[in-house]
Amino acid sequence: MRIGLVSQWYPPEGVFIPGNLAQGLAERGHDVRVLTAFPSYPHGRTYPGWRQRWRHREEQGAVRVRRVPSYPSHDTSAARRVLSFASFAATSTLAGVSALRDVDVTYVYHPPPTTVAAAALHRLARRTPVVLHVQDLWPESVLHSGMAPTGWASRAFAGGLTRLMRAAYRVAGAVVVISPTMADLVVRQGADPDRVRVVWNWTDDVLFRPVPASAEARAAIGHRGRCTVMFAGNLGLLQGIDTAIRAAALVRDRMDLVLVGSGADEDTARRLAAGLGADNVRFVGRQPADRMADLYAAADWQLVCLRDLPALAGTIPSKLQAALACGVPVIGSVGGDAAALIGSARVGLVAAPEDPRALAERFADAAALAPAARAELGARARQVYLDRMSLSVGVDQFEDILTKAAAGARR
Repeated sequence: MRIGLVSQWYPPEGVFIPGNLAQGLAERGHDVRVLTAFPSYPHGRTYPGWRQRWRHREEQGAVRVRRVPSYPSHDTSAARRVLSFASFAATSTLAGVSALRDVDVTYVYHPPPTTVAAAALHRLARRTPVVLHVQDLWPESVLHSGMAPTGWASRAFAGGLTRLMRAAYRVAGAVVVISPTMADLVVRQGADPDRVRVVWNWTDDVLFRPVPASAEARAAIGHRGRCTVMFAGNLGLLQGIDTAIRAAALVRDRMDLVLVGSGADEDTARRLAAGLGADNVRFVGRQPADRMADLYAAADWQLVCLRDLPALAGTIPSKLQAALACGVPVIGSVGGDAAALIGSARVGLVAAPEDPRALAERFADAAALAPAARAELGARARQVYLDRMSLSVGVDQFEDILTKAAAGARR
Protein backbone atom coordinates (compact mmCIF):
# COMPACT_ATOMS: atom_id res chain seq x y z
CA MET A 1 0.00 0.00 0.00
CA ARG A 2 0.87 3.67 -0.31
CA ILE A 3 0.23 4.97 3.21
CA GLY A 4 0.08 8.60 4.28
CA LEU A 5 0.84 9.30 7.94
CA VAL A 6 -0.10 12.67 9.43
CA SER A 7 1.02 13.65 12.91
CA GLN A 8 1.96 17.00 14.42
CA TRP A 9 4.46 15.09 16.61
CA TYR A 10 7.13 12.80 15.19
CA PRO A 11 10.69 11.64 16.02
CA PRO A 12 13.14 12.95 17.09
CA GLU A 13 10.39 14.05 19.50
CA GLY A 14 9.56 11.57 22.25
CA VAL A 15 6.12 10.82 20.77
CA PHE A 16 7.25 7.50 19.34
CA ILE A 17 3.98 5.80 18.29
CA PRO A 18 3.73 7.36 14.80
CA GLY A 19 7.46 6.91 14.13
CA ASN A 20 7.47 3.28 15.22
CA LEU A 21 4.40 2.57 13.11
CA ALA A 22 5.85 4.25 10.02
CA GLN A 23 9.09 2.27 10.25
CA GLY A 24 7.26 -0.98 11.05
CA LEU A 25 4.99 -0.66 8.02
CA ALA A 26 7.88 0.33 5.74
CA GLU A 27 9.83 -2.74 6.85
CA ARG A 28 6.90 -4.82 5.62
CA GLY A 29 7.19 -3.34 2.14
CA HIS A 30 4.65 -0.52 2.28
CA ASP A 31 5.38 2.92 0.81
CA VAL A 32 5.05 5.26 3.81
CA ARG A 33 4.96 9.07 3.47
CA VAL A 34 4.93 11.17 6.65
CA LEU A 35 3.54 14.70 6.95
CA THR A 36 4.59 16.36 10.20
CA ALA A 37 5.88 19.53 11.87
CA PHE A 38 9.40 20.51 12.91
CA PRO A 39 10.34 19.03 16.29
CA SER A 40 9.46 21.19 19.32
CA TYR A 41 7.90 18.85 21.91
CA PRO A 42 7.91 19.02 24.93
CA HIS A 43 9.56 22.43 25.45
CA GLY A 44 7.56 24.35 22.84
CA ARG A 45 10.69 25.52 21.01
CA THR A 46 12.10 24.29 17.71
CA TYR A 47 14.96 21.92 18.45
CA PRO A 48 18.53 23.25 18.16
CA GLY A 49 19.97 22.54 14.73
CA TRP A 50 16.57 22.68 13.02
CA ARG A 51 15.27 25.61 10.97
CA GLN A 52 11.64 25.84 9.94
CA ARG A 53 11.24 26.12 6.18
CA TRP A 54 8.64 25.16 3.65
CA ARG A 55 10.40 22.73 1.32
CA HIS A 56 12.01 20.48 3.93
CA ARG A 57 12.17 16.79 3.03
CA GLU A 58 14.11 13.95 4.58
CA GLU A 59 14.36 10.18 4.42
CA GLN A 60 14.46 7.98 7.51
CA GLY A 61 15.34 4.60 6.08
CA ALA A 62 12.55 3.72 3.66
CA VAL A 63 10.19 6.35 5.14
CA ARG A 64 9.88 9.70 3.39
CA VAL A 65 9.19 12.65 5.69
CA ARG A 66 7.83 16.07 4.73
CA ARG A 67 7.98 18.69 7.51
CA VAL A 68 5.99 21.91 7.40
CA PRO A 69 6.31 25.08 9.51
CA SER A 70 4.01 25.64 12.49
CA TYR A 71 3.87 27.82 15.58
CA PRO A 72 5.62 25.84 18.34
CA SER A 73 4.04 25.95 21.81
CA HIS A 74 3.63 23.52 24.67
CA ASP A 75 2.99 25.73 27.68
CA THR A 76 -0.15 26.39 29.72
CA SER A 77 -1.44 29.16 27.45
CA ALA A 78 -4.63 28.00 25.71
CA ALA A 79 -4.28 30.73 23.06
CA ARG A 80 -0.76 29.68 22.11
CA ARG A 81 -1.72 26.00 22.05
CA VAL A 82 -4.67 26.74 19.75
CA LEU A 83 -2.37 28.76 17.49
CA SER A 84 0.07 25.85 17.36
CA PHE A 85 -2.63 23.33 16.46
CA ALA A 86 -4.30 25.61 13.92
CA SER A 87 -1.04 26.54 12.21
CA PHE A 88 -0.11 22.90 11.64
CA ALA A 89 -3.61 22.17 10.35
CA ALA A 90 -3.21 24.95 7.80
CA THR A 91 0.32 24.17 6.61
CA SER A 92 -0.19 20.39 6.55
CA THR A 93 -3.38 20.79 4.50
CA LEU A 94 -1.53 22.92 1.94
CA ALA A 95 1.44 20.54 1.78
CA GLY A 96 -0.85 17.50 1.75
CA VAL A 97 -2.20 18.42 -1.67
CA SER A 98 1.01 17.03 -3.13
CA ALA A 99 2.42 14.92 -0.28
CA LEU A 100 -0.72 12.77 0.05
CA ARG A 101 -2.10 13.00 -3.47
CA ASP A 102 -1.87 9.30 -4.46
CA VAL A 103 -1.93 7.42 -1.15
CA ASP A 104 -4.31 4.50 -0.67
CA VAL A 105 -5.10 5.28 2.96
CA THR A 106 -4.18 8.00 5.49
CA TYR A 107 -3.34 7.34 9.14
CA VAL A 108 -3.88 10.31 11.50
CA TYR A 109 -2.41 10.51 15.01
CA HIS A 110 -4.61 12.40 17.47
CA PRO A 111 -4.19 14.68 19.45
CA PRO A 112 -4.74 17.33 18.40
CA PRO A 113 -7.93 16.80 16.38
CA THR A 114 -6.94 19.57 13.96
CA THR A 115 -4.35 17.13 12.56
CA VAL A 116 -7.16 15.45 10.63
CA ALA A 117 -7.58 18.49 8.34
CA ALA A 118 -5.17 17.34 5.59
CA ALA A 119 -6.60 13.82 5.55
CA ALA A 120 -10.18 15.14 5.56
CA LEU A 121 -9.47 17.17 2.42
CA HIS A 122 -8.28 14.07 0.58
CA ARG A 123 -11.23 12.11 1.91
CA LEU A 124 -13.59 14.66 0.38
CA ALA A 125 -11.66 15.23 -2.85
CA ARG A 126 -10.40 11.72 -3.65
CA ARG A 127 -12.34 9.48 -1.25
CA THR A 128 -9.05 8.39 0.36
CA PRO A 129 -10.00 6.50 3.54
CA VAL A 130 -8.84 7.81 6.92
CA VAL A 131 -7.77 5.81 9.99
CA LEU A 132 -7.90 8.01 13.10
CA HIS A 133 -5.76 6.91 16.07
CA VAL A 134 -7.21 8.48 19.24
CA GLN A 135 -4.86 8.82 22.22
CA ASP A 136 -6.80 11.32 24.35
CA LEU A 137 -10.51 11.92 24.71
CA TRP A 138 -11.30 15.50 23.67
CA PRO A 139 -12.82 17.83 24.85
CA GLU A 140 -12.82 16.20 28.30
CA SER A 141 -9.07 15.88 28.76
CA VAL A 142 -8.54 19.51 27.70
CA LEU A 143 -11.27 20.83 30.00
CA HIS A 144 -9.60 19.12 32.99
CA SER A 145 -6.05 20.09 32.04
CA GLY A 146 -6.18 23.59 33.51
CA MET A 147 -5.76 25.28 30.12
CA ALA A 148 -9.43 25.69 29.18
CA PRO A 149 -11.34 28.94 29.81
CA THR A 150 -14.06 29.16 32.46
CA GLY A 151 -17.71 30.23 32.55
CA TRP A 152 -19.57 30.80 29.31
CA ALA A 153 -16.30 30.68 27.37
CA SER A 154 -15.70 27.16 28.71
CA ARG A 155 -19.09 26.01 27.46
CA ALA A 156 -18.48 27.51 24.03
CA PHE A 157 -14.99 26.01 23.93
CA ALA A 158 -16.29 22.55 24.88
CA GLY A 159 -19.08 22.77 22.32
CA GLY A 160 -16.65 23.69 19.56
CA LEU A 161 -14.29 20.83 20.41
CA THR A 162 -17.19 18.37 20.62
CA ARG A 163 -18.36 19.34 17.14
CA LEU A 164 -14.81 19.07 15.84
CA MET A 165 -14.41 15.57 17.25
CA ARG A 166 -17.76 14.41 15.85
CA ALA A 167 -16.68 15.66 12.43
CA ALA A 168 -13.38 13.79 12.75
CA TYR A 169 -15.19 10.57 13.69
CA ARG A 170 -17.51 10.94 10.69
CA VAL A 171 -14.57 11.43 8.33
CA ALA A 172 -12.73 8.36 9.60
CA GLY A 173 -13.30 4.97 8.03
CA ALA A 174 -11.81 3.44 11.21
CA VAL A 175 -11.36 4.93 14.68
CA VAL A 176 -8.62 3.20 16.67
CA VAL A 177 -8.61 3.72 20.45
CA ILE A 178 -6.25 2.57 23.19
CA SER A 179 -8.65 0.86 25.62
CA PRO A 180 -12.13 -0.71 25.81
CA THR A 181 -13.59 2.13 27.90
CA MET A 182 -12.34 4.70 25.40
CA ALA A 183 -14.12 2.73 22.68
CA ASP A 184 -17.41 3.13 24.57
CA LEU A 185 -16.76 6.84 25.11
CA VAL A 186 -16.03 7.67 21.46
CA VAL A 187 -19.16 5.79 20.40
CA ARG A 188 -21.14 7.94 22.85
CA GLN A 189 -19.58 10.98 21.20
CA GLY A 190 -20.82 9.96 17.78
CA ALA A 191 -18.37 7.40 16.36
CA ASP A 192 -19.90 4.48 14.44
CA PRO A 193 -19.43 1.40 16.70
CA ASP A 194 -18.79 -0.78 13.65
CA ARG A 195 -15.76 1.37 12.82
CA VAL A 196 -14.13 1.41 16.28
CA ARG A 197 -11.18 -0.86 17.04
CA VAL A 198 -9.07 -1.25 20.21
CA VAL A 199 -5.29 -1.48 19.83
CA TRP A 200 -3.19 -1.28 23.01
CA ASN A 201 -0.36 1.22 22.75
CA TRP A 202 3.19 -0.10 22.71
CA THR A 203 6.30 1.57 24.06
CA ASP A 204 9.69 2.10 22.44
CA ASP A 205 10.92 -1.50 22.45
CA VAL A 206 14.52 -0.41 21.83
CA LEU A 207 14.68 1.96 24.80
CA PHE A 208 12.49 0.08 27.27
CA ARG A 209 13.69 -3.47 27.91
CA PRO A 210 14.88 -5.55 30.86
CA VAL A 211 18.44 -4.67 31.93
CA PRO A 212 20.42 -5.52 35.08
CA ALA A 213 20.30 -3.01 37.91
CA SER A 214 23.56 -1.07 38.10
CA ALA A 215 25.19 0.67 41.05
CA GLU A 216 25.42 3.85 38.99
CA ALA A 217 21.68 3.92 38.26
CA ARG A 218 20.84 3.17 41.89
CA ALA A 219 23.00 6.09 42.93
CA ALA A 220 21.30 8.33 40.38
CA ILE A 221 17.87 7.76 41.94
CA GLY A 222 19.27 7.75 45.49
CA HIS A 223 18.38 4.13 46.26
CA ARG A 224 19.04 3.65 49.98
CA GLY A 225 18.60 -0.09 50.24
CA ARG A 226 14.89 -0.04 51.04
CA CYS A 227 11.73 -0.18 48.89
CA THR A 228 12.01 2.45 46.15
CA VAL A 229 9.01 3.42 44.02
CA MET A 230 9.66 5.51 40.91
CA PHE A 231 7.28 7.71 38.95
CA ALA A 232 8.70 8.53 35.51
CA GLY A 233 7.06 10.97 33.14
CA ASN A 234 5.10 14.18 32.93
CA LEU A 235 4.50 15.89 36.27
CA GLY A 236 1.32 17.41 34.87
CA LEU A 237 -2.06 18.53 36.11
CA LEU A 238 -3.81 15.24 35.27
CA GLN A 239 -1.31 12.90 36.91
CA GLY A 240 -2.34 13.42 40.54
CA ILE A 241 1.24 13.65 41.79
CA ASP A 242 -0.01 15.25 45.01
CA THR A 243 -1.72 11.94 45.92
CA ALA A 244 1.57 10.07 45.58
CA ILE A 245 3.47 12.61 47.69
CA ARG A 246 0.85 12.59 50.45
CA ALA A 247 0.85 8.79 50.45
CA ALA A 248 4.64 8.60 50.62
CA ALA A 249 4.66 11.03 53.54
CA LEU A 250 2.34 8.68 55.47
CA VAL A 251 4.84 5.78 55.20
CA ARG A 252 8.08 7.73 55.12
CA ASP A 253 9.80 5.21 57.40
CA ARG A 254 9.22 2.29 54.98
CA MET A 255 9.82 3.46 51.41
CA ASP A 256 11.15 6.15 49.10
CA LEU A 257 9.35 7.85 46.22
CA VAL A 258 11.50 9.07 43.32
CA LEU A 259 9.96 11.43 40.74
CA VAL A 260 11.76 11.41 37.38
CA GLY A 261 10.55 14.07 34.95
CA SER A 262 9.16 17.58 34.87
CA GLY A 263 5.93 19.34 34.00
CA ALA A 264 3.37 22.01 34.79
CA ASP A 265 2.70 20.67 38.29
CA GLU A 266 6.32 20.22 39.33
CA ASP A 267 6.70 23.41 41.38
CA THR A 268 3.47 22.71 43.27
CA ALA A 269 4.63 19.14 43.93
CA ARG A 270 7.98 20.32 45.29
CA ARG A 271 6.28 22.77 47.63
CA LEU A 272 3.90 20.07 48.85
CA ALA A 273 6.72 17.64 49.60
CA ALA A 274 8.63 20.32 51.51
CA GLY A 275 5.52 21.38 53.42
CA LEU A 276 4.79 17.80 54.50
CA GLY A 277 8.39 17.22 55.51
CA ALA A 278 8.45 14.22 53.18
CA ASP A 279 12.20 13.61 53.16
CA ASN A 280 11.58 10.28 51.43
CA VAL A 281 10.38 12.06 48.25
CA ARG A 282 13.12 12.95 45.77
CA PHE A 283 12.94 14.88 42.49
CA VAL A 284 15.46 13.71 39.91
CA GLY A 285 14.31 15.87 36.97
CA ARG A 286 14.01 14.96 33.29
CA GLN A 287 16.46 12.29 32.14
CA PRO A 288 17.67 11.24 28.66
CA ALA A 289 15.45 8.61 27.08
CA ASP A 290 18.35 6.21 26.54
CA ARG A 291 18.98 6.17 30.29
CA MET A 292 15.45 5.26 31.37
CA ALA A 293 15.74 1.46 31.18
CA ASP A 294 18.66 1.62 33.62
CA LEU A 295 16.66 3.82 36.00
CA TYR A 296 13.64 1.52 35.77
CA ALA A 297 15.87 -1.42 36.71
CA ALA A 298 17.31 0.52 39.66
CA ALA A 299 13.87 1.01 41.25
CA ASP A 300 11.84 -1.77 42.84
CA TRP A 301 8.43 -0.60 41.59
CA GLN A 302 7.02 1.80 39.02
CA LEU A 303 4.14 4.10 39.95
CA VAL A 304 1.29 4.89 37.55
CA CYS A 305 -1.14 7.54 38.80
CA LEU A 306 -3.94 9.65 37.38
CA ARG A 307 -6.62 11.92 38.75
CA ASP A 308 -10.11 10.51 39.35
CA LEU A 309 -11.90 11.93 36.29
CA PRO A 310 -14.48 10.21 34.07
CA ALA A 311 -12.57 11.28 30.98
CA LEU A 312 -9.49 9.35 32.19
CA ALA A 313 -11.29 6.04 32.73
CA GLY A 314 -10.15 4.84 29.31
CA THR A 315 -6.62 6.23 29.56
CA ILE A 316 -3.66 3.85 29.67
CA PRO A 317 -0.64 6.00 30.61
CA SER A 318 2.38 5.24 28.43
CA LYS A 319 4.51 4.72 31.54
CA LEU A 320 2.51 1.54 32.21
CA GLN A 321 3.65 -0.05 28.94
CA ALA A 322 7.21 1.14 29.61
CA ALA A 323 7.22 -0.53 33.04
CA LEU A 324 5.80 -3.79 31.66
CA ALA A 325 8.32 -3.81 28.81
CA CYS A 326 11.15 -3.41 31.34
CA GLY A 327 9.78 -6.26 33.43
CA VAL A 328 9.13 -4.09 36.49
CA PRO A 329 6.02 -4.50 38.69
CA VAL A 330 3.71 -1.51 39.02
CA ILE A 331 1.68 0.25 41.66
CA GLY A 332 -1.39 1.91 40.16
CA SER A 333 -3.22 4.84 41.71
CA VAL A 334 -5.71 4.67 38.88
CA GLY A 335 -9.22 3.62 37.95
CA GLY A 336 -10.89 2.40 34.79
CA ASP A 337 -9.04 0.31 32.23
CA ALA A 338 -5.57 0.91 33.69
CA ALA A 339 -6.65 -0.52 37.06
CA ALA A 340 -8.43 -3.42 35.34
CA LEU A 341 -5.35 -4.27 33.30
CA ILE A 342 -2.98 -4.23 36.29
CA GLY A 343 -5.37 -6.35 38.32
CA SER A 344 -6.40 -8.89 35.68
CA ALA A 345 -2.86 -9.38 34.39
CA ARG A 346 -1.54 -9.68 37.96
CA VAL A 347 1.43 -7.38 37.36
CA GLY A 348 1.23 -5.20 40.47
CA LEU A 349 -0.88 -3.50 43.13
CA VAL A 350 -3.81 -1.10 42.71
CA ALA A 351 -5.28 1.70 44.84
CA ALA A 352 -8.24 3.95 44.08
CA PRO A 353 -7.16 7.21 42.41
CA GLU A 354 -6.79 10.39 44.50
CA ASP A 355 -6.88 8.38 47.76
CA PRO A 356 -3.58 8.98 49.61
CA ARG A 357 -4.36 6.57 52.45
CA ALA A 358 -5.22 3.72 50.08
CA LEU A 359 -2.05 4.38 48.10
CA ALA A 360 0.00 4.51 51.33
CA GLU A 361 -1.31 1.01 52.13
CA ARG A 362 -0.16 -0.22 48.73
CA PHE A 363 3.26 1.38 49.33
CA ALA A 364 3.45 -0.50 52.64
CA ASP A 365 2.40 -3.75 50.94
CA ALA A 366 5.09 -3.25 48.29
CA ALA A 367 7.74 -2.68 50.94
CA ALA A 368 6.70 -5.88 52.73
CA LEU A 369 6.64 -8.11 49.65
CA ALA A 370 9.43 -10.68 49.40
CA PRO A 371 12.00 -10.11 46.60
CA ALA A 372 11.11 -13.46 44.98
CA ALA A 373 7.43 -12.52 44.78
CA ARG A 374 8.32 -9.12 43.33
CA ALA A 375 10.54 -10.79 40.72
CA GLU A 376 7.65 -13.06 39.74
CA LEU A 377 5.43 -10.01 39.18
CA GLY A 378 8.15 -8.45 37.02
CA ALA A 379 8.54 -11.57 34.87
CA ARG A 380 4.79 -11.71 34.34
CA ALA A 381 4.76 -8.01 33.43
CA ARG A 382 7.31 -8.59 30.68
CA GLN A 383 5.35 -11.51 29.24
CA VAL A 384 2.07 -9.57 29.27
CA TYR A 385 3.77 -6.80 27.30
CA LEU A 386 5.18 -9.19 24.70
CA ASP A 387 1.86 -10.99 24.24
CA ARG A 388 -0.51 -8.01 24.13
CA MET A 389 1.29 -4.70 23.61
CA SER A 390 4.59 -5.04 21.79
CA LEU A 391 5.41 -3.10 18.64
CA SER A 392 5.15 -6.19 16.43
CA VAL A 393 1.66 -6.93 17.78
CA GLY A 394 0.60 -3.32 17.17
CA VAL A 395 1.97 -3.20 13.62
CA ASP A 396 0.15 -6.46 12.85
CA GLN A 397 -3.12 -4.92 13.96
CA PHE A 398 -2.64 -1.62 12.15
CA GLU A 399 -1.56 -3.31 8.94
CA ASP A 400 -4.84 -5.25 9.03
CA ILE A 401 -6.90 -2.11 9.77
CA LEU A 402 -5.21 -0.04 7.05
CA THR A 403 -5.48 -2.85 4.49
CA LYS A 404 -9.20 -3.28 5.11
CA ALA A 405 -9.80 0.48 4.98
CA ALA A 406 -8.00 0.76 1.63
CA ALA A 407 -9.82 -2.30 0.22
CA GLY A 408 -13.16 -0.93 1.34
CA ALA A 409 -12.51 2.34 -0.45
CA ARG A 410 -11.61 0.52 -3.68
CA ARG A 411 -14.86 -1.45 -3.49
